[in-house]
Amino acid sequence: MHIELPEKRYYAIGEIAKAFDVNASLIRFWDKEFDILKPKKNAKGNRMFTPEDIKNLQLIFHLVKERGFTLEGAKTHLKEGQKKTLDKFEIIRKLETIKTQLTNIKNQL
Repeated sequence: MHIELPEKRYYAIGEIAKAFDVNASLIRFWDKEFDILKPKKNAKGNRMFTPEDIKNLQLIFHLVKERGFTLEGAKTHLKEGQKKTLDKFEIIRKLETIKTQLTNIKNQL
């Protein structure tokens, strides 16, 4: 899944929910369930996610929503081989971007 977010230091939960096309409550739930998510909280208590958190959310989204992992399965998968999983996920994301670019070029011909 390719998400469109501007380059920023912090992202609000509403921006992220819209980019992932999910409810903000799901993002809050994942924040509680997955240790790799560590958003900062402002004075009001609102979660502010970093670009690193966005990458981790993309990985969680990929495992749970696209590959059909259970939450426990995704947690185990991340703990056992986080580096390996992240590397594979980065490769998949880059290939999807290239595919989209090639499709756009093909459509322009």
